[in-house]
Amino acid sequence: MDKIYYLASCDTCRKIIKSLPENNLVFQDIRQDPITEEQLEEMYKLSGSYEALFSKKAQLYKSMGLKEKSLTEDDFKKYILEHYTFLSRPVFIINGKIYIGNSQKNVAEVINALT
Repeated sequence: MDKIYYLASCDTCRKIIKSLPENNLVFQDIRQDPITEEQLEEMYKLSGSYEALFSKKAQLYKSMGLKEKSLTEDDFKKYILEHYTFLSRPVFIINGKIYIGNSQKNVAEVINALT
């Protein structure tokens, strides 16, 4: 099942979603429907690291002083499960491959995977 984890209130996510070709993605707004530990485990298996899934751009990252701490993989996992803002968005899983974040290269790869 191909899926996108996104935030409906995120302008960047909305812009990326509008740019996608017609698709059969299952959409999960992570604020309304938080990711489960099982879903995060699937993302981890595909990406190889919780840090790769973690957004260091999140305002909470700075306000909680996490920038000054040296976080472990367990810490990254814990924070992603605690608050949706820590997941680097959007996350696509298409044909068993994961695409994390909103870089132009990543979005181009997603569009290519969907066509």
